[in-house]
Amino acid sequence: MYPDNINSNADMISIPDSVKISEIPVLNLAFFGDAVYSLMVREMLVCRNDVSPSNIHPESTKYVSAVFQSELAEKILDILDEKELAVFKRGRNAHTSHTPKNASEAQYHRATGLETLFGYLYITKNFIRLKELFSYIYEM
Repeated sequence: MYPDNINSNADMISIPDSVKISEIPVLNLAFFGDAVYSLMVREMLVCRNDVSPSNIHPESTKYVSAVFQSELAEKILDILDEKELAVFKRGRNAHTSHTPKNASEAQYHRATGLETLFGYLYITKNFIRLKELFSYIYEM
């Protein structure tokens, strides 16, 4: 479902090699991962060619809700490696000051874990694995 336009670990943006992932606050990774995930959803919708331009945003909002992302997180837990699972749990367990409006606390935290994982994979330039997980989520 997801296009095969990311076929290597080539840089998509210029992330300095000096960035130490362990020094990035977990909620910053989640914030960044939310943007990465949102961009991938929009790209998927644009490439599907069955969503009109005026409906891309409303359609994308279905995929980026905490409730939906929580469900996706549950789907991929079994295929995460040890490091990815640790990153997911770090994000899921992060203390947030935000109270979710349309999701339970547990759903919100699982969604934050998923976003943290996507941010981590992107910043570590593991684009192939990022694409694999995204494709797995939407081909089930």
